Amino acid sequence: MDGMNDSDVIVVGSGVIGLTTAVLLAERGRRVRVWAREPAERTTSAVAGALWWPYRIEPAAAVGAWSLQSLAVYEELAAWPTETGVRMVDGVQAETRLDDLGPWAAQVPGLRAATPGEYGGPGVWARVPLIDMPVHLAWLRERLARAGGTVEARTAGSLDEPLTEAPCVVNCSGIGARSLVPDASVRPVRGQLVIVENPGVRTWFASADATGQISTYFFPQPDRLVLGGTAQEDDWSLDPDPAVADAIVKRCAAVRPEIAGARVLDHRVGLRPFRAAVRIERELPAMGRVLVHNYGHGGAGVTVAWGCAQEAARLADEAAAS
Repeated sequence: MDGMNDSDVIVVGSGVIGLTTAVLLAERGRRVRVWAREPAERTTSAVAGALWWPYRIEPAAAVGAWSLQSLAVYEELAAWPTETGVRMVDGVQAETRLDDLGPWAAQVPGLRAATPGEYGGPGVWARVPLIDMPVHLAWLRERLARAGGTVEARTAGSLDEPLTEAPCVVNCSGIGARSLVPDASVRPVRGQLVIVENPGVRTWFASADATGQISTYFFPQPDRLVLGGTAQEDDWSLDPDPAVADAIVKRCAAVRPEIAGARVLDHRVGLRPFRAAVRIERELPAMGRVLVHNYGHGGAGVTVAWGCAQEAARLADEAAAS
């Protein structure tokens, strides 16, 4: 490609993982283009709740570090909630004990056992980031633009395509990695949400059943209350199921009765890109070319976005320097 130089990077994917990675690379002086199969507001990331909490993601040791790195960034961004979409909000992770959590929990300020008045069963109380994803994704795009990066509406049929146009490609394609890499170990975990008018709920709540297939959570966003949820493995349907929606509302109302009468605003479905372990890895597919993978984050992409972006950017920078 005419004009291509060693600082050129194409990031494939415009969800929270792709945009966050692109921002870090652009702010390090790389000339970044994001290839977006669909606008950020139509990605799985836009559907996310989105609570900071390590959930359905491995490997545990790395996830703890990535999560804490991201937590530190979100705590700073929460100083400008209107612009960034990030707020620090109190809530309960139910049916959970402190001993159930990994070493990361000891470094979360104020995380403690819930009192009986806060929750009637075992649970932990935490003040953690809750992110309004449409606002946050728009803010990431603006931050990328300020750093000189661009977003292009473009679909890659294979990773060979961007590799012909830039010496470095970062694959943040989420569920698309199943066909793009291809990586058959990437599987969808379907999540369905109900969006309702907020009847006055100010704290978040989350609980999962023993199977992990059904969860109960509500997350108060500035203009709505997000109710969930499901974790249906290998289900590709993007159509909301009315029976599932009714069950979600009933489960949430069992915790906070005022939710039962809240007016429904919308129904949403997203496919979490589950993999047995996140893949952050560098390949050298051809002389002078570098491919960095950053995908497989399951239901915790928001939680680890900045930590994973830092690792992916480091791999890309090391390759450029060698």
